[in-house]
Order: sequence, then C-alpha cells, then structure tokens
Amino acid sequence: MYDLIFLAIFLIFFSSFLYIRKRNLKREGLLVLYKTKWGIKLINYLGTKYQKTLKFLSYVSILAGYALMAGVLYMIYTLLKVYIFNPAIVRAIKVPPILPLFPYLPQVFKLDFLPPFYFSYWIIILAVIAITHEMAHGIFAAYNKVRIKTTGFGFFPYFLPIFLAAFVEPDEKKMTKKKKIPQLAILSAGTFANLITAGLFLLILFGFFALAFSPSGVIFDSYATSTITISGISMINSIPVSNASYEKILNLSSADGFNNITFNNETYLATKEVLETQKDNSGIIFVYDNAPAIKANLSSIILGINGIKIDSMEKLKEEFEKYKPGDRIIITEKTDTGFSEKEITLEEHPDKPGVAWLGIGFYAKEPGGFFSRLVGKLASFRQSNVYYEPELGGMSIFIYNLLWWIIIISISVALVNMLPVGIFDGGRFFYLTVLGITRSEKIAKRAFAFSTYLFLFILLLLMVLWAFSFF
Repeated sequence: MYDLIFLAIFLIFFSSFLYIRKRNLKREGLLVLYKTKWGIKLINYLGTKYQKTLKFLSYVSILAGYALMAGVLYMIYTLLKVYIFNPAIVRAIKVPPILPLFPYLPQVFKLDFLPPFYFSYWIIILAVIAITHEMAHGIFAAYNKVRIKTTGFGFFPYFLPIFLAAFVEPDEKKMTKKKKIPQLAILSAGTFANLITAGLFLLILFGFFALAFSPSGVIFDSYATSTITISGISMINSIPVSNASYEKILNLSSADGFNNITFNNETYLATKEVLETQKDNSGIIFVYDNAPAIKANLSSIILGINGIKIDSMEKLKEEFEKYKPGDRIIITEKTDTGFSEKEITLEEHPDKPGVAWLGIGFYAKEPGGFFSRLVGKLASFRQSNVYYEPELGGMSIFIYNLLWWIIIISISVALVNMLPVGIFDGGRFFYLTVLGITRSEKIAKRAFAFSTYLFLFILLLLMVLWAFSFF
C-alpha cells in the first residue's frame, strides 16, 4: 500500500515537472528526452582534475569491458543450452527470457526464489545505476577532451513517464575522430562504473547485514526421505493395492495432506503434489519417512530445544547428542505469526542403532557453474541453513532486499550493455575491436552487422523455445 502511494505521488510530481518544463522535451524515436545541462560542470571538473588516475582507469575499464563481453557471451551460450535441452527448467522459471525488469515482477510471476521488487526499489535503483553509468561516460569523455553537449533523462511516453533512462550526450563527431583506445575507454566506462557500484554496495550489504540481522535458528531443507520401488507398494491410505503402478498410486492418493504408503510393511508419507512430479522416475519414487518431525508437522525453522537457543548447525548437533531414542523434547519453532512449542518423542535412527532421530534433512549445496559459484561466494557471509532474525523488523528486510537488487541489477546491466549488439555500448566496442585487429572498416562493419543480427536471432529463438516449453 505504501509503495502504491509513493507511485501515485511520484507520477503526480513527475508529470507536473514535465508539463512546466515541456520546452526542454524532445522526441527521438520511441523515447521522449528531457535535455538539460545538469552535472556538466562536475563532469568536466572530475575529467580534468584527476587525469593520472583516469589514465590508469582507462585501461582497467577497457579490460573490464572485454571480460564482461566474454561473460555475457558465455551466459547467452549457457542459456541457449538450457532452453534447447531442458524445457522443464524453463517451464519452472515461468518468466520469458526477454522481459524488462519492472516493479512487482516477482510478485506477478510468483517467483519465490527472488525477493519482492517494489516501485520504490525501481526508482532508487534507476537513479543509482543510470546516474553512475552515464556520469562515468561523461567523465572519461571529458578526460579525453570530448565535449559534453547535454545531460538528462528519457522515458517511454506510451507507458506513462515512469520507465526512465538517464543519458549524457557527448559530441559524437569529435568522439569518432579520437583514437581507438580513448573511444574504447569512453564506451566501457559505464559498465565499469556499474561494477564499481556493485562492489561498493556489496560492502554496504555486508555491514548492514551484520548490524541488522542476528542468527536465531536453524532452517532444515526437508523431512527425511527414502527411495522405494512402485512395484513393492502394498497399500495406499489403508487400501490394498495389487500390481501397483504409478497411475494406481496417483488415483488412490488424496490431494489433502499426506498419504500413507505401505512398502515392505513399513509406512511412508507423500503428498499427491510430490507424487505428480515423479512420473518419469522409472518405477522409483521418493517418499518421506514416517519420522517424528513430519508426524508433528514441524516447521522448517527450529529456534530452540528444551529452552536452549539453537543458532547454528553446530549447536543443533551438540544439543541432539544429549538425547536418546524415546526421550521427549520441546522444540520451539518459527511460525508465520511468531513462534510455537511442540513436544516431540524422538525415535531410533533407522541406520544408526541407539542414536536419537528427529527426521529432518539438509541438502548439500553443490557448486554449479562459474556464476553459481560467484553468487555463492558473494553470499558467504550468511551461514548455510541458519535463520537470521531481522533486528529492525520489516525495515531490515526492506533495506536488505533493496541492497541485494542494486548489486544484482548493477552486474546485469554491466553484462547486457556489453553485448556486441548495435543498441548497446558493446556494439561499437566490438566494432572498434574488429577494426583495430583487421584495419579494415569494411570487415568491421560486416562483423558488427553480423553480430547484431545473430544476437537478435538468438533472442527471438529463446522466446520461441520459451513458448514451446509449455506445450
């Protein structure tokens, strides 16, 4: 509600501002641009004051540009493989491969793996990323003695003046007359600034998390599970089954709660939803063990055991070693409304005689590809399977998610902007690179056109594959 109020206030203020300053508006293609001289003095000051630093950073920026271009090409290649060979993953993600990030996207598509994305986030992130990106272009242009004509912002009038983009307009004719290294530095400066922004806000995120959150519990990933063969199932919900098949099991299963499955005179549990996801498991299904945790419907966050605070995996293990099968313990759990206590009788571990068993499971987080490992490293300040209590309530979560989005979108903008496609900085960056290698303008133009059309074709192909994945 507060976010929608902020949206209404912003639209009223921004529309009034544009109406009063409408003489500064100019239509260029699909965008309406608001041109001004804001920030030019600061850009020129920074571009001329710190020349030694900018000379060094020019080469760092160019190297970062090539690294980002290689990274985004690898990402496109990986994405294409997933869309061609793993349509099930594509269906699960739901989101089209080409979709501009807009407020409420996770909420609309019900993307539980992403934090909420509000309109207020969107405005703050646009300001942070667009201003730093364009300021960097301007500063490196000023360093290389390329005049900045105007600054400002643009928007799509068809969607109300909320889809904004900042710009710094250099003297293009003068820029094209510069040598290749200065041009490459100016072009890559924006994405380089995005990387610096991501790094800065990552440090802020580390500090904020340490101050605004405290370890207060342990999160388990699942109840204990077992693998059984369908042919060995003898009963479903006390109904005898002969010559069991996947279809028979599904037909006898109830959509409400857990179903009792008898296999080799042992009782296991499974929801119909879980069973429906295992159609192609070749006669084998995963089921839950009939363990104390699942029978007590224990929530996934354990805060304490018999009054002892559990705030780490080590503490959980240490506390469980005090008990034996048959002992009754009181577990404090986190709920949607606060916390509750449940008395649970521990049983004997099925594979470890004499060892107490609650029946909860923790997944081993195996590192995936390069980017998965990178994200894992960035989140290493949070212990795996530990629940952190926000010290400032909802405000802690709101700010944490905002910082998280700034980092992720900064990196995403840096990567996408270095695609060798005409509309991005990476397009001309690629053209100048080919020109420098071949010293042939004809070859460079052809390579530039080919790369642009190739990636447009790949994006179209991804959209088609996304659509076909639902059939």
